[in-house]
Amino acid sequence: MKLLVVEDEALLRHHLQSRLTEGGHVVEAVGDAEEALYQAEQFNHDLAIVDLGLPGMSGLDLIGRLRALDKTFPILILTARGNWQDKVEGLAAGADDYLVKPFQFEELEARLNALLRRSSGFTQATIVAGPLRLDLNRKQALLDDQPLALTAYEYRILEYLMRHHQQVVAKERLMEQLYPNDEERDPNVIEVLVGRLRRKLEGDRGFKPIDTVRGLGYLFTERCR
Repeated sequence: MKLLVVEDEALLRHHLQSRLTEGGHVVEAVGDAEEALYQAEQFNHDLAIVDLGLPGMSGLDLIGRLRALDKTFPILILTARGNWQDKVEGLAAGADDYLVKPFQFEELEARLNALLRRSSGFTQATIVAGPLRLDLNRKQALLDDQPLALTAYEYRILEYLMRHHQQVVAKERLMEQLYPNDEERDPNVIEVLVGRLRRKLEGDRGFKPIDTVRGLGYLFTERCR
């Protein structure tokens, strides 16, 4: 998924970007609120992690600005401020969860996964569509209960399509799941990856859940639960 990290402490920002990237996410990490607003206005994101103690505009003000811009992605506050008043203010400003520094990365990851599930309308750590099951924690796909050999990019595309099942997803949105904003993008890569996915999903039983909507993008036709 595409994450926006807003943290002014350079070492922690680098650590978060590295660990979250290793976890299969595309991460844009910035050090202040102004750059975060630019990123949010120019690009799509699935979730933001925001520190409250930012230079210039505070994290609380940033959250308020994001919500005023109708940015509906989940926001997790990450801060050293641990008193209950700060938590209430953060949640009242529009945040969805709150984690106090210092923290264990495993807890952060679990909270992020829960927020991403809920924002997609799922309550469990698995998504099921007919014979296909996606384990969101293990980042693994199973077809007829057998592991499906997918590359990391193939998995990211499949997960995004299933999270947005029965919605047309543009190629540009899928490319955002593969590349950071500053990397050159080739839309032909999406066609190649979707073609591979289709062949692997079809197998011997003819399971064809991904349709092409000409001129618009791709549609995962099966209802997911």
